[in-house]
Amino acid sequence: MTSRRTLLAAAAAAPAALLVEAPAHAAPAAATTTLLATDPIAHLLRRATFGATPADLALARELGVSGWLDRQLDPASIADPVCDKLLRRLPLAGATPAAVRAAVKTHSYEAFGQLSRAAIARAAWSNRQLFESVVMFWANHLHIAAPSSGVWDTRADYDVQVIRKHALGRFADMLKASARHPAMLTYLDQRSSTKAHPNENYARELMELHTVGLEYSEADVKAASRLLTGMTVGASGGYAYDASKHATGAVGILGFRHANAKADGESAALAFIDHLARHRATATRIAEKLCVRFVADEAPASLVTRLADVYLKNDTAIVPVLRALFTSAEFAAATGQKTRTPFEDMIATIRVLGLQPESSGTAALDALHNAMVDAGNAPFRWSAPNGFPDVAAAWASPSGFVQRCNLHLNLATGWYPKQLARPADLLKSLVPALPATYGGLVDALATRLIGTRLPAAHTAAVLSVASKLPNTPLNSRDKSLAGAAPYLIALVLDAPSFQLR
Repeated sequence: MTSRRTLLAAAAAAPAALLVEAPAHAAPAAATTTLLATDPIAHLLRRATFGATPADLALARELGVSGWLDRQLDPASIADPVCDKLLRRLPLAGATPAAVRAAVKTHSYEAFGQLSRAAIARAAWSNRQLFESVVMFWANHLHIAAPSSGVWDTRADYDVQVIRKHALGRFADMLKASARHPAMLTYLDQRSSTKAHPNENYARELMELHTVGLEYSEADVKAASRLLTGMTVGASGGYAYDASKHATGAVGILGFRHANAKADGESAALAFIDHLARHRATATRIAEKLCVRFVADEAPASLVTRLADVYLKNDTAIVPVLRALFTSAEFAAATGQKTRTPFEDMIATIRVLGLQPESSGTAALDALHNAMVDAGNAPFRWSAPNGFPDVAAAWASPSGFVQRCNLHLNLATGWYPKQLARPADLLKSLVPALPATYGGLVDALATRLIGTRLPAAHTAAVLSVASKLPNTPLNSRDKSLAGAAPYLIALVLDAPSFQLR
């Protein structure tokens, strides 16, 4: 029989082999199409949520693709009692800078920690799944590492006032809000930029990372850094415009021209930021990044062009772009072409197993956060300003896969985090009626957890851990079932098909 070690080694290699070596824009290989059912509703929810529950799938089938998108794109209309209750235990995750300063010591990491735990809570238990997925996308695009120096009191407010406030609004508004937030001004050194000594860091990243990409010249960077001087952090710790620090003089940057003759140059700076938000290169770059996030590691060129057109036609509005993406032929054809990050794999496991928040405290959130620190994928903890990578190659490694396997087992058994609330009988909650054979049990588990059965050889390998064969009879009096069940559940979750987004 195949050993568990052999099974895990084969499974570890599978996602990378399927999704990294083959071009993502090509037709899915035969091996890939057998891993996931080509169900359009299941495909939509795999990409637009952090993991579909049976209730999610049932509602989406009832509403249809358009109806489900309509509902999710209006998150304020969706009640979220479980998540709201949990977030009340993390008051600093959405606190103003003044509230953070009043609650903790200077340079404390407490607000960073609560912000990360709140991201885990929202991904795992919010009913506003598409909104939270889009929030995470924009937080990664306009990234501010947490923890990072100098933003201990402002990073949580940035999440609320910049990312969450504008995630389904207009990108131009989000970009200007980011440019005027003390967290971004601090993170990328804009607060120290003066007419005597312009700091080029924010100007460069504003163009390279936040908008047009590598379209600029060094002269553009120098001109932009001069134009942006005066935008700073005031004595109270909030955004301020200091005209005495502004460098005047005509500028020409990527098609933007301004006399910039007044010391009060804030309007000129904001006009430049608006110009960048509406630049064709920005439209293309955002469309490509959205495709990489939701469609395929190699963004389909045809879809990128159409989404960029939608973005510009709708004056940088985000919702029309998302709707066009999720209803496109390219999206429909992309089953199996994205791999879950470690964070997404953990959250999808929690959701598919029906695990719920602990009754009080945050010990479980602490444990989940620490697991993601170990995996290198805890929310916001990417040190560079370019945000986490979102392609399979960045996360495919034997050690990373073993971490996923260990977490699957810990969550399936209830070993860690032990504080999470679990169904009284996890196996029965997943498979209410026991099949006649162990092979039937693995088929039922795979259908419930992944949406499709495993290949026959994989099913046999899973059962070898319990010293069973696919045709071994099964009934409720089987004394070995209770002990074997968590391992069978975990090994199904270890399958390459569960690793796919």
